[in-house]
Amino acid sequence: MRLDLIKTATYLSIHLTVGFTVAYLMTGSVAIAGGIALIEPMVNAVAFFFHEQVWKKVIARRELVKAKPWYSGQAALA
Repeated sequence: MRLDLIKTATYLSIHLTVGFTVAYLMTGSVAIAGGIALIEPMVNAVAFFFHEQVWKKVIARRELVKAKPWYSGQAALA
């Protein structure tokens, strides 16, 4: 668990640094770059949540189809 937290913190620092650097190079403004670097991960987290919800539905649907017998809807062969 501890290693997961360290990995998460280092990834977050890389993500924020890259976001800030790209935004600063594009705008030349420390204030705008800082805002973008902070806001973008928050928006991305919300988008990721909805992305996961969609994939849960896709996986559930695949499992339902997999569980359905191939002869479903037809008279069972005796």
